Amino acid sequence: MVENRNATLSQTDTDSDADFGAAASFAQPSPPGGSGTGTHSQALAVLRELVGNPGADFHDGQYEAIEALVDGGRRALVVQRTGWGKSAVYFVASLLLRRRGAGPTLIVSPLLALMRDQVAAAARAGVRAVAINSANQLEWDTVREQLAADQVDVLLVSPERLTNPSFRENQLPELIRRTGLLVIDEAHCISDWGHDFRPDYRRIADLIEQLPDSVPVLATTATANSRVVHDIEEQLGAGVLTIRGALGRDSLRLGVLALPDARQRLGWLLTHLSDLPGSGIIYTLTVSAAEDTARLLAEAGHEVLSYTGRTDPADRERAEQLLKDNQVKALVATSALGMGFDKPDLGFVVHLGAPSSPVAYYQQVGRAGRGAANADVLLLPGSEDRDIWQYFATASMPSEEKAAAVLTALADAGSAVSTVALEARVDLRRTPLELLLKVLSVDGAVERVGGGWRSTGRPWVYDAERYQRIAEARVDEQDSMIIYQDTAGCRMEYITSVLDDETAHACGRCDNCAGQWFPADVAADATNAAGQTLSRAGGVLEPRLQWPSGMDRLGVPVKGKIKPPEALSEGRVLARLTDLGWGGALRTIFAAGAEDRPVDPAMLQACVQVLREWGTGDSRTAGWSGGGRPAAIVSMPSRSKPQLVESLARGISDIGRIPYLGALQLAHGGPTGSRGGNSAYRLAGVWDRVVVGPELEAALGSIQGQSVMLIDDLADSRWTLTVAGRALRQAGAGAVLPLVLAQAG
Repeated sequence: MVENRNATLSQTDTDSDADFGAAASFAQPSPPGGSGTGTHSQALAVLRELVGNPGADFHDGQYEAIEALVDGGRRALVVQRTGWGKSAVYFVASLLLRRRGAGPTLIVSPLLALMRDQVAAAARAGVRAVAINSANQLEWDTVREQLAADQVDVLLVSPERLTNPSFRENQLPELIRRTGLLVIDEAHCISDWGHDFRPDYRRIADLIEQLPDSVPVLATTATANSRVVHDIEEQLGAGVLTIRGALGRDSLRLGVLALPDARQRLGWLLTHLSDLPGSGIIYTLTVSAAEDTARLLAEAGHEVLSYTGRTDPADRERAEQLLKDNQVKALVATSALGMGFDKPDLGFVVHLGAPSSPVAYYQQVGRAGRGAANADVLLLPGSEDRDIWQYFATASMPSEEKAAAVLTALADAGSAVSTVALEARVDLRRTPLELLLKVLSVDGAVERVGGGWRSTGRPWVYDAERYQRIAEARVDEQDSMIIYQDTAGCRMEYITSVLDDETAHACGRCDNCAGQWFPADVAADATNAAGQTLSRAGGVLEPRLQWPSGMDRLGVPVKGKIKPPEALSEGRVLARLTDLGWGGALRTIFAAGAEDRPVDPAMLQACVQVLREWGTGDSRTAGWSGGGRPAAIVSMPSRSKPQLVESLARGISDIGRIPYLGALQLAHGGPTGSRGGNSAYRLAGVWDRVVVGPELEAALGSIQGQSVMLIDDLADSRWTLTVAGRALRQAGAGAVLPLVLAQAG
């Protein structure tokens, strides 16, 4: 039987999970009958010691959860708003259990930023906490020694560690034997209905089953609707105590401002960023948007930094600290800065584009106003949001065809196969391949061992119904975000009601309750500056330097580094498809079913500007990347956009007065395969299928050894360009300088 207790919170948000502050700021009456119990007095003393406040007391529900874990040895689920003090529950429970002779607490925590904050906060409070994750491998031996010497109160591990064969075989059994408390942080991730498809988290259900019934288990999350709650309860097992509180955030003032395009949205930021309270986070949906926005704001004199999945880990940590210290006005971030980042006085969160679900949105806006009475939250939705949502939704889900191919490849191998070697056997890129292997591993069909992955031989059936349910849930979540933008009712009430908060009510503070609290004007000079940034063209197109591994299995006789006499030179691209500026026009050109047309004059002029800057060079690269001004232009053969490519090549030829020699030719039916495959299969699909024809070879003879510009419409894997460049160089061309309209990703 599952017991569910709802706790209504009346306090304002003046706390920080990682600093245990939710319980520290207000002295509340003790639970009825609780003050006299030994456990309660011990817990209260520990809490006050942790937070350094002799007047601290528990929020409603905190002691109830601690008592269930410490005295009852129960399994509990705590669903409480961000900043309520969930970490206070498991740190107090951990110390009480340790004092009673229990082993260390094992916390499964999803993000490095969260681990850093929790370890630091624990150390300040005298809790001996250590972490094992991908960022501190040099410390692992020390951590193992501390565990062996019983000098650790709390061990934090990432869910990915649970799939590591060495960890599972060598460390996990002993941890399970000694664990005094298991904590699953951000527990919505263990549910199919959570906002992130993370197969590593599904390992935790196996971990729970291995624990003795006497070991208490705590799952915590701030973002779970009833469907997620029920799923988590089932995975925790029988007798779960669920403590669910109100999710409304009294400190947040929500608003939505619909502007016509990216130019206006960026113009609004330029106009009003300085007016936003304190320091904060500006969220974008893509890496390119974060980088472009940060550059625009920095050039206008604002102290901002970008923070994305491409940011170096050391730079991420530095950026987080600068924001915490109020040394920057904002971090312009993707969802890479999310769960676990803790800055109690964060003054604002602005979204350039809407997240794909109310759960994700609530999670991100929850970074603000945790230790302050007021914080501003503003959403600037974009017309391109749905396209971006669809891309990420489909990218994370495994397909039956690809799963079957992986299982067949591993079964045929008969022994362990590394991920790199598997790419030569299955047409999947590295990230989706690794995701699929984790899914199959959790389902017991494959296992990770020394040397790679191998088949277990167990039967596996693609659960099409399950994945269809998840896909449909994603669509429902996306629709909910559109409703949130358009609603005339209270925005906080809508968000919390979608999360099935029974106490959801009008906040009296959002733009619909109290009137528009934010200015809607955009200064003309800001709009012009944003327009200039968005019209800025040009990016570096890096050449491939090494052939993929295992090409001999696919009949392609290459390996190792690409030889300099066959290599493509560094090139230029007008824009990425995900860029805020030219990306929009390019997405239209390459949309499914879009008509092939000659290049737009404005786009041609933008390409000419890219070439001017390329020819001049800068502090980082030599003019024309060291190859000199091209003596001729050659275009790629295109089956989908022949007018576009040829008109671009001829237009540049006329403007630059560089002779156009014609196009390469397709051989053997042309390239095979489709975009999105891995490097090995993409290369095999174009090998010897783009060639120099007799007429072009004769024309190249007149410029023997001189540079050639190679023009194409869209670069994805870059293997087609690499093969074409190799063919041109073998035909006598010098450096081959690619110019491409768009780059995928």
